[in-house]
Amino acid sequence: MSNFVLNAQARAEDKQGKGASRRLRHEALIPAIIYGGDAEPVAITLELRQLVKALENNAFFEEVIEIQVGDKVENVKIQALQRHPAKNTPMHADFKRA
Repeated sequence: MSNFVLNAQARAEDKQGKGASRRLRHEALIPAIIYGGDAEPVAITLELRQLVKALENNAFFEEVIEIQVGDKVENVKIQALQRHPAKNTPMHADFKRA
């Protein structure tokens, strides 16, 4: 069992792109993607406060993370994290299936 469990929503095609990502961030949501393995990539949205709390622990970058997307659970590892250059808040996350 993973120490880190994040809840996420799948993003529709109209909620992807630069403008849509900015609107999500304004609502304290972070755009992210899950890729790798045999399945297709899945665009998701995470809550900012939930992600920031997980990022406080260094083990988050090393351990397998469970992401609950609807009724499906994805076991992933964080691959990349983009942060705001001045505020240091997360702007986008990439997760790779474990």
